[in-house]
Amino acid sequence: MKKPLLLVAALLSAAAVLTPWAQRGGAPEPRAVAPRGPLQPQEQALTALFDATAPSVAYITTERLERTGVFLSDLSVSQGAGSAFVWDMAGHVVTNYHVVEGARGVTVQLDAGKPIPAKLVGVAPDYDLAVVKLTQVPRDLKPIPLGTSRDLRVGQTVYAIGNPFGFSRTLTTGIVSALDRHLPTTEYREIAGAIQTDAAINPGNSGGPLLDSAGRLIGVNTAIRSPSGGSSGVGFAIPVDLVNRVVPQLIARGKASLPGVGIRALDPMIAARVGISGVVVAEVLRGSPAAEAGLVPLNRRAGTLGDVIVAVNGRPVEQMGTFAAELDRAGIDSTAELTVVRDGKERKVRVRVVDVQR
Repeated sequence: MKKPLLLVAALLSAAAVLTPWAQRGGAPEPRAVAPRGPLQPQEQALTALFDATAPSVAYITTERLERTGVFLSDLSVSQGAGSAFVWDMAGHVVTNYHVVEGARGVTVQLDAGKPIPAKLVGVAPDYDLAVVKLTQVPRDLKPIPLGTSRDLRVGQTVYAIGNPFGFSRTLTTGIVSALDRHLPTTEYREIAGAIQTDAAINPGNSGGPLLDSAGRLIGVNTAIRSPSGGSSGVGFAIPVDLVNRVVPQLIARGKASLPGVGIRALDPMIAARVGISGVVVAEVLRGSPAAEAGLVPLNRRAGTLGDVIVAVNGRPVEQMGTFAAELDRAGIDSTAELTVVRDGKERKVRVRVVDVQR
């Protein structure tokens, strides 16, 4: 009889230990939440900026046909994604050219709405910009507020909103790390005045807005410099002053003006191999501003070098990309001063900058 009595005593002892938990429902109650208080002023400003701007940011997806074999019928459909933003109440949406390049179909998703098919309106590969238009325009469309890039300063705070790796409406913050960078686009052209930022920019951010602390567009995020392909704190954006010049042209005529003087340059790789720094004039187009200014091309038959352009308005140019960027900085219908070298002698030449797309 002793063993049963000992067992009963043990059970009663365990019940005594479990009684407090059992009376509270079998588990401890959650801890009380400490009062938070209002957000700090900086946090309030940042959340307000996001709430005001996020509805203007879009998630853009594309479809492309890719060849998978040697036959024309060996095709598959691949999908791409990027960011964009609403330009106007007519339903025009701006993104990077490389986001929609080669796309056979484009859809745009605004806020939490359904994806809306869009048609391509215009592209500017030399500026890595493109405009698409929504086929169905919502009534509550919200164009992004425009700022300016001419008065930006290194060290001021900037914000990027986009869709990195498909995660929609992602906000990152940083500063203007540097100004007046040169951003390569097509083979022989660069964008002058690009903005460098350490705000995290990753694949999928392309085409999204870079904002100032007032929530205004100051640039279009377009590239990162990273060995791994992820954010390394070195991102680049197309300055909004250039965007505000190019986008209306894409909407109006499907293409953007392209500053030039009427020359064709020697391949920079060939010039570099023979140790020439500058733009070697390979051809001067008849009736062009370059012809009027008396520029002389190389003579292939005689094997003699003509003019080599080494600066525009006092800014050195080492190859065609920087030359084109400086002409873009000067602007169409302006007069640029070219520093030209021929036979070892340097001279200054004034030449009109024209739209070579006309």
